[in-house]
Amino acid sequence: MNVRDIKQRFSIIGNSPLLDRAIEKAIQVAPTDISVLVSGESGVGKENIPKIIHQLSHRKHGPYVAVNCGAIPEGTIDSELFGHEKGAFTGATGARKGYFEEADGGTIFLDEVGELPHSTQVRLLRVLETGEYIKVGSSKPQKTNVRVVGATNVNMLEAIKKDKFREDLYYRLNTVEIQLPPLRERKDDIHLLFRKFAADFSEKYHLPAVRLMPDAISVLDSFRWPGNIRQLRNLAEQISVIETEREINAPKLLTYLPDAGKSNVPALYESDSKDSNDFSSEREILYKVLFDMKKDLNNLRELVGQMLSNKDLEGFIAENPNLMKSVYAQESKVPATRDESESLVPIIETKNDFLDDVYDAPEQVEENLSLQDKEIELIKKALNRNKGKRKNAADELGISERTLYRKIKQYDL
Repeated sequence: MNVRDIKQRFSIIGNSPLLDRAIEKAIQVAPTDISVLVSGESGVGKENIPKIIHQLSHRKHGPYVAVNCGAIPEGTIDSELFGHEKGAFTGATGARKGYFEEADGGTIFLDEVGELPHSTQVRLLRVLETGEYIKVGSSKPQKTNVRVVGATNVNMLEAIKKDKFREDLYYRLNTVEIQLPPLRERKDDIHLLFRKFAADFSEKYHLPAVRLMPDAISVLDSFRWPGNIRQLRNLAEQISVIETEREINAPKLLTYLPDAGKSNVPALYESDSKDSNDFSSEREILYKVLFDMKKDLNNLRELVGQMLSNKDLEGFIAENPNLMKSVYAQESKVPATRDESESLVPIIETKNDFLDDVYDAPEQVEENLSLQDKEIELIKKALNRNKGKRKNAADELGISERTLYRKIKQYDL
């Protein structure tokens, strides 16, 4: 049978190449007995693949058993799958056949196989490798001849990394993997499916079939469909039952899709021109402030150097009152000097070493050397006047004793 015949036989709607490829793989593996893992998001129709495989296999006259592993409580799943003996646990009033025994000679479909607990995974691995299983409460192995098809909507490799699924079972079960695409990757099939569902519900509820207007079709195609075909089917049923008007436009359809304008995945943010201009302006302002600060620092170094070499110190200070305010603002805690000759000390050295940064700056090396010589000269003068007493010399210079000690050591005085 070809893909088209399979679609008609199993009522599969869609022309997506990804869907066709999945059906082709199912047709190819059906005559064999190898295990198959069907993967895909929830609601994509994974249950159709094992039916196709079973009906095209030599087991088609045998039983077909579908088991939702995620719906069975962990405490009873071993009993459900492999059966139990009488008295195996509280409430086991008689022996019971498990699904693997019931499916002997046919196919068993384990939906949501990724939800199996570890103990059950071990039992399943034994069935796949040897065809044997042991009932709960028994010690006698039993044989079974079944074709196992599993399905999952979880990332199995991630589950293996998190130790939630056995790696050996994964590779034993995943002899052939059939991947079903999500509905958002089948854009051309979305409206076809909606029309099929609308016709089905029209017949079921004896109502005229709803139809979508062109703007509503665009909304339908652009929606992400996190629930895939199941969500689309539910939408068609809601509209068929609730709406009195049988032609649905985009505003009406959006009332059933409240998250239609939201994306479920991260996206790159593209700012508009206004935001770009704002960012550019802020950046330019920041650069301007930095350049102005650098320019002011260079001017301050130059003025201080001129001031120190200026013989008319008092006249220079009088001519540059703003400079004095700027320098003194750097050190508000400097004690007042005692005479005119000491009025420049706060400018030379402050407690937080304002001019240390000036000396260490890479630009204008010649000015730095000149300032350094003047500083050495003033320190020597202060030490001599205070007969080597560092505390008194530091007070006279307007700096801390610790800073003075560091300078003495630095200049080897």
